Amino acid sequence: MAYWLVKSEPDAWSWDQQVKEGAKGTPWTGVRNHSAKLNLMKMKKGDQAFFYHSNIGKEIVGIVEVVREHYPDPTDKTEKFVVVDFKAVKPLKTPVTLEQIKADKALGNMALIKLSRLSVQPVTAEEWKHVIKLGGV
Repeated sequence: MAYWLVKSEPDAWSWDQQVKEGAKGTPWTGVRNHSAKLNLMKMKKGDQAFFYHSNIGKEIVGIVEVVREHYPDPTDKTEKFVVVDFKAVKPLKTPVTLEQIKADKALGNMALIKLSRLSVQPVTAEEWKHVIKLGGV
């Protein structure tokens, strides 16, 4: 299994909205960056991702799972971009803030810090375990 982090502005698509979609999940639409697209294309069914609230909150709030691998983004008129479907797995008991991540030496190389503008990014197994621990899961 691979691990990822996906970002969403909570006023556009929040963790609570993701949870309401239930087990069927929902497409992760609107990605318009080629590096992020390539990351979506690498995702496999069963991979998990941190759900990160960007701009407002700036914190990891939950875990989602890939329930459908990449296919064309129905919101993309250029037909260049893709989506995957995610379902909510569980919230973090304690959200892990960007401030905490930046202050934690074990997370110093995390893509969230190094590639801060990338909306879909990989997470190493070590980073995953560390953030899970910080989040009380």
